[in-house]
Amino acid sequence: MSPTVPGTIVLDIGKTNAKLTLIDAAGKTLAEVRTPNIVRRDGPFPHHDTERLWAWMLGQLRELASLADVRTLVPVTHGATAALVDDAGLVLPVLDYEHVPGDAADAARYAALRPAFDESGSPLLPGGLNLGRQLEWLQHRFPDEFGRARYVLMYPQYWAWRLCGVAASEVTSLGCHTDLWRPAVGRWSSLVERLGWEQLFPPRQHAWARLGRILPDIAARTGLPESCEIVCGVHDSNASLMRHLLLLKSSGPCTVLSTGTWVIAAALGSATRPLVESQDMLANCNVFGEAVPCMRFMGGREFAAVAGDPPAPFTREDVERLVARGTMALPCFAETGGPFSGHTGRIVGLAPETSAEQAALATLYVALMADHCLEALGARGRVIVEGAFTVNGEFGPLLAGLADHRKVIVSDDSSGTTCGAWLLGARGRQPAASAEPVPAWQPAGWRAYRDAWRAAA
Repeated sequence: MSPTVPGTIVLDIGKTNAKLTLIDAAGKTLAEVRTPNIVRRDGPFPHHDTERLWAWMLGQLRELASLADVRTLVPVTHGATAALVDDAGLVLPVLDYEHVPGDAADAARYAALRPAFDESGSPLLPGGLNLGRQLEWLQHRFPDEFGRARYVLMYPQYWAWRLCGVAASEVTSLGCHTDLWRPAVGRWSSLVERLGWEQLFPPRQHAWARLGRILPDIAARTGLPESCEIVCGVHDSNASLMRHLLLLKSSGPCTVLSTGTWVIAAALGSATRPLVESQDMLANCNVFGEAVPCMRFMGGREFAAVAGDPPAPFTREDVERLVARGTMALPCFAETGGPFSGHTGRIVGLAPETSAEQAALATLYVALMADHCLEALGARGRVIVEGAFTVNGEFGPLLAGLADHRKVIVSDDSSGTTCGAWLLGARGRQPAASAEPVPAWQPAGWRAYRDAWRAAA
């Protein structure tokens, strides 16, 4: 007997893990499965294992299809990633953005081509985090394969294309520190115009657009109904903004902290200071094409580097001991991006004595980094924590305790990306209001510790 409960499946491919979440019409999660997102080191360059993800996805979709009448599927992925395809599939593997494309000569060639920060809102980033650098290097290094490409598909739209056969572009991925877009005016950057890439990008669609129905052979392989519609999809951090964008008129300016491998502070009407390129500030585009001032650091990866993986449970007493004796983790503990990029992370003072203290120190570190981002943006209004750090019970209270009158709301949804993607699939549905602010916590000497950390950092 076929299931009758209507549902939406969100495909969420993060930099560290990929997951599929089945959500009912009321927004309740019915099932969720996940797998590591693996980067392969064979072939011409480090690349995402798209075929492994595809095989995993098809198998899991069959399981999920047995639980609900799946009406829509919404792809969400990390940024700085694109696929070059012809009618048969990939013409080159999907390059991993943490790979540094080329050598010094390649970097110099691209530096002469890339648009100014004032035009693109994209800071100059390490590795392949500026997608334009990836594409220019691929064109230079693999001209025959690049010349065969019919489309450049941003990563969410690559998966949508595989599922329904319709090629599209979408502004949140185009406007995510790519060097490809002018957020202020909503058109291609001078880089795209100079290199003649406009024709490689398929027509732009809204993130919530229904591109088409699932391909019949995939419906047969997965058990999904042939009526299942594939939504265009969205960049993951912008999915986290969806709920708050829809509530903005009624609730006022806020800053959303999207937390995961990356921690991204997105100031929705709340930034009061100009963007500074050297601080890894940038102008992203939301689903409506509007520029959003942002700042970020690789918080999830840095947390794991300090805390150990998996992190141990810790108590407030562990935090208080570290603050009292001045043990600090100074940035940064990731090789990619952030306001302290190029600095080598280190621990000063007495080293943590237990695994619990390691996890407590990591929490202090990410709270101080988030506070630094809010201060640098001049963010005002509420701060809303989405994503992975919502399960850390002390992160929100510590962040609230670093500034007078700062209200920090910790989302009741540990994956704001999943909620935002569901809202795209359920276009027109009003999201639930945000929760109440968490009580601020100020361990003895907390703000003095913050001041000393800033001076040392």
